[in-house]
Amino acid sequence: MVHFSSVDSRIWLAGAGLLLLSFGYALYQIGQKPTSQVPGPWYTKYTSLVLKYHLLSGDQPKYVHRLHNKYGDTVRVAPDEVYVTDLAAVKEIYSVKEVFRKTKWYTDLTTNESHNLFNTNNIELHRKYRRLLSGPMSETSLKAVLPLVESRVSLTIQRMGEEMQKTGAADVFKWWLFMATDIIGELAFGSSFQTLEQGKKNEYTRSLEEIAPLSALRSVAPSLARLTIVPVPLFKRAEEAIRRMEGYARESLRRYENLVATDPTSVKQTLFTNVFRAAQDDNMEFEEILRNAHTYIVAGSDTTSNTLTYLVWAVCRHPEVKAALLAELRTLPDGFGDAELRPLPYLAQVIEETLRLYTAVPSGLPRAVPPGGAYLGGYWLDAGTTVAAQAYTLHRDPDVFPDPERFDPARWAAPTRAMKDSLMAWGGGSRICIGLHLARIELRLATARFFLAFPNAKVARSMGMTDEEMEPLMYFLSLPSGHRCLIQAE
Repeated sequence: MVHFSSVDSRIWLAGAGLLLLSFGYALYQIGQKPTSQVPGPWYTKYTSLVLKYHLLSGDQPKYVHRLHNKYGDTVRVAPDEVYVTDLAAVKEIYSVKEVFRKTKWYTDLTTNESHNLFNTNNIELHRKYRRLLSGPMSETSLKAVLPLVESRVSLTIQRMGEEMQKTGAADVFKWWLFMATDIIGELAFGSSFQTLEQGKKNEYTRSLEEIAPLSALRSVAPSLARLTIVPVPLFKRAEEAIRRMEGYARESLRRYENLVATDPTSVKQTLFTNVFRAAQDDNMEFEEILRNAHTYIVAGSDTTSNTLTYLVWAVCRHPEVKAALLAELRTLPDGFGDAELRPLPYLAQVIEETLRLYTAVPSGLPRAVPPGGAYLGGYWLDAGTTVAAQAYTLHRDPDVFPDPERFDPARWAAPTRAMKDSLMAWGGGSRICIGLHLARIELRLATARFFLAFPNAKVARSMGMTDEEMEPLMYFLSLPSGHRCLIQAE
């Protein structure tokens, strides 16, 4: 039996007292932080684990949305993280001046600590990348590649028709991914990935599908993810998928680089031609080009294909919408192209409503409060505090979008200023999506070609397709939880 002397007892009591004092002081400090004054669940003062849990579960935007509904426009979601929906605050955070810079979360989400157009918070570096990469993605420059885009869209519709004849239904989720992947491959690297010709998922497209959930895992535990000695299967899968994507980008760039070196005058112009010229002028290293190419592959594939999947599914579930869309599309001349699609009002409204209700990036876009702190949504926040707004909630404000869960393209016939300001499908400010013009071209052409080819298209209930399968998994990007969308044409 162990006996304690009175001295031992005093030491233990003093130790326990010090622990209680330390704990009490820690609670006091937490209570003094500006974020502790922001409304939110009590546990968000002390931990971000609940927020991270919902990120890994693929429903973080819904969780944050529920908090907004309960606590208001400004809500604390973690000890140093606040979400806002007030449009004045949203405009301040995502302004073209880029006072609120991207946080380290973006580098945790992507492959490594190296900078690219997507993750860098260095303003000058971002301007350099955007200057080199944005020119080929302008509306004017993209006119030169319209025949290529149109040919891939036509082949996609052809392959869907073949699958419908063979099996009774086409998985449009799969085919739109193949289409978007082949288009960005050819536009960026000068050669298609040939997924439409192969007609089945390969290692490349499977890696694309894994990127969203596995990147979420990386962002939750970035340090652990980088320790290759850690025998955790999920982390291993995450690293393998990312390395495969880097490998595809490296292989494609090297192939194009060799073409440029062999015959620079006649080589096909791509989205990276200007970047290679910059590299030749010692303005950009190959590894920099590679990091941006990797970003192009992911950003140019999943976002467009997921949007098209939800567009087709939503239109097929609303016969009155499909009838109105078909009536407009049938006014088009034979051999129509994007120039004839641009003026169509109802087509534009269908696309806009899809971007609102089924946005490809529903989650928050974190930014850091600048030095000196800032007032946002009526609350003072210290420098370095993470602030964000999420499209999922902005797009569901009933004061801006009455009956927000209803798919109603006609609401965009005469959009209000608040509707335009609330739509955050492409991001905001100086970090707005560089590929939005290409994406809109693909959305217009693919929607028109699909419904003119399959005017009686409907969700393939007889093939076992359910609405539950279209419930979105929302990591940074959103995708159908069933990983398919079966459509049949009577």
